Amino acid sequence: MDQEDYGVGYIEEDHPLRPQAAAQSLALLQVPDKSGRRSRNTSISSSVTDLDAPIYTREDVRSTQHHGFNGRLVFAIAAAALGSAFQHGYNTGVVNAPQKLIEEWITETEQNRTGQVVDQSKVTIIWSIAVAIFCVGGMIGGAITGIVAERFGRKGGLLLNNVLVALAAIFEGASKAAGSFEMIIIGRFFIGINSGLNAGLAPMYLAEISPVHLRGAVGTVYQLVITISILVSQILGLESILGTEDSWPILLAITVVPGIFQLATLPICPESPKYLLLSKGQEMEAQRALTWLRGSIEVHDEMDDMRNEYEAMKLVPKVTLKEMFVNATLRIPLIIAMMVMVAQQLSGINAVMFFSTKIFRMAQLDDKSAQYATLGMGAVNVFMTLVSMVIVEKAGRKTLLLIGFAGMCCTTILLTICLAYVQNAALWVSYISILLVILFVVMFAIGPGSIPWFLVSELFNQSARGAATSLAVAINWTANFIVGIGFLPLQEALGGNVFIIFTILLALFVLFVYKKVPETKNKTIEEISSMFRQISYQ
Repeated sequence: MDQEDYGVGYIEEDHPLRPQAAAQSLALLQVPDKSGRRSRNTSISSSVTDLDAPIYTREDVRSTQHHGFNGRLVFAIAAAALGSAFQHGYNTGVVNAPQKLIEEWITETEQNRTGQVVDQSKVTIIWSIAVAIFCVGGMIGGAITGIVAERFGRKGGLLLNNVLVALAAIFEGASKAAGSFEMIIIGRFFIGINSGLNAGLAPMYLAEISPVHLRGAVGTVYQLVITISILVSQILGLESILGTEDSWPILLAITVVPGIFQLATLPICPESPKYLLLSKGQEMEAQRALTWLRGSIEVHDEMDDMRNEYEAMKLVPKVTLKEMFVNATLRIPLIIAMMVMVAQQLSGINAVMFFSTKIFRMAQLDDKSAQYATLGMGAVNVFMTLVSMVIVEKAGRKTLLLIGFAGMCCTTILLTICLAYVQNAALWVSYISILLVILFVVMFAIGPGSIPWFLVSELFNQSARGAATSLAVAINWTANFIVGIGFLPLQEALGGNVFIIFTILLALFVLFVYKKVPETKNKTIEEISSMFRQISYQ
């Protein structure tokens, strides 16, 4: 028996079956070779789990194993991404529209409690805590991703995470009825932890269930759903829909809907085949999961790749947090993963989003038109993330990151110049500012917005992926928190010149990506790992 096949579903010529019986079987099956004639020395592939399935020659299996999208894979991607990335995006954007209404309610609630006039600065502090606590929760969620991913699995962790969604929806939805703004803070904290966990678990699951040649496109789905959910939160927050005095608690509680969707759909999907084989050692279960995801029994090559990774893993000890920083083979990809996460948040995207409404008003748009223009910008973000999803496998990760960061760098230089002259200049300068804001969003969406989320899963093998994801996601949320806290004071001090800081940072990020970030397109985890081993020996 052929040893490299591990005896799973293959009959070789030296198999202990009687030669006559084997020859008769082959004649009856009439398996053609490539030229259309019957092949003699043919090995037969059959599924371990589905014995009624058709039988293929191994040559055919090898040549046709370039699986694309199928109904089951798309269903698994939707179940994992819609229920997780939606929480991340929706709760990032949902507080913007009803801010004034909630601040008025906080003032009224505090006055009823104390019987005294409430200082506006106190209300601002309460509101700032409610907004910022989401990022604090995200940092905690990101930090425990590795533990949850290994203990409960990728799918199991995502499902369990919906307990936090239910708690958040209850606290936020009932806050007004209970007359407690503290409930909003608690709810935002819970949904923050949920989003932090989702930011690690979902891209990990998506990377592990997708074929190598589709890993980038599938990984981009997470950011795509974030952009869609931010847009949905902006639309639902309009005054004509749920952005009213009575309806804002419903707006906050709607976060439970994607959680219900995930609880209804994800249990139908299998656990990550890589987790089942590499972390649990369940080969039969892994092959069954992979067969389900590919909609085909032709999974021999992928199983072989996973087995090779599994055998390589046995030779190295379990990766600890200390090992991540001490071992050069792990430290180099960890620094890359953490830097692209930092680059994503410190690129200035939040600053541009903040300035957008102000820039639209400078262009003499009224408040309502400015709001709709902001929605249009959100739609552009969704569209360009879709474009990124289509081209990421052709252009490559490094190319799109370089184009994105370099484009953003040039745009911020021009935007700084425009903002310096916009108030006293002609109206066309304002229109150029609007175009530059849209161009900035386009450049962000084409690469820096989506690639960091799945790049971390591509840079590490199974034994290190959990710990690396924890660190990278926690760093992303920390950078998000720093930008959220530090941007307003900087903007008040520097005005439009605040973009000079982002221009310098973006130039440094372009240099880092050019020098240090490798191209991972169409490479297996083993190829990427060996590449870092070579670098560490130099």
